Amino acid sequence: LYFVSVVVQGIPEVTRAVIHIDEQSGKNKYKLLVEGDNLRAVMATHGVNGSRTTSNNTYEVEKTLGIEAARSTIINEIQYTMVNHGMSIDRRHVMLLADLMSYKGEILGITRFGLAKMKESVLMLASFEKTADHLFDAAYFGQKDSVCGKILKIVLFLGMKTLLFLYMGCEIKVFSV
Repeated sequence: LYFVSVVVQGIPEVTRAVIHIDEQSGKNKYKLLVEGDNLRAVMATHGVNGSRTTSNNTYEVEKTLGIEAARSTIINEIQYTMVNHGMSIDRRHVMLLADLMSYKGEILGITRFGLAKMKESVLMLASFEKTADHLFDAAYFGQKDSVCGKILKIVLFLGMKTLLFLYMGCEIKVFSV
């Protein structure tokens, strides 16, 4: 157990390091769990296998390894969280969400601020928060929406070829597409 007596030091951004022994595989495998945010320095540390190093900080992964690695981190973290809560989601749905969060070349959150940065669709903005505000602004400024993405087609039920807009329980208008 030489590994247990190793002193980990030298990276100021790392606040804590814990050695985890994985005995389930039959062999004693060790993992070094690090709390901090300097992935590049951890990967460059002598004795650390950089190709097997992972992080749950998507912004740090994006900064160090690029947008594709950050996208993979998003997928893995969502799947890990769901499995630990006893739920399962088809990986393709999670991949679609990760694609939406990363297609601009940077990680954007699925919040009104992240969606506002996407700014490509009035209906996408209206489908999340402040629906009336977004629709009013779009009408006032004469904005149009081309409805070319998969998600917008799902939001608008384009498979049914009919749209029914409801506001506060009142039917407003029926459109035929």
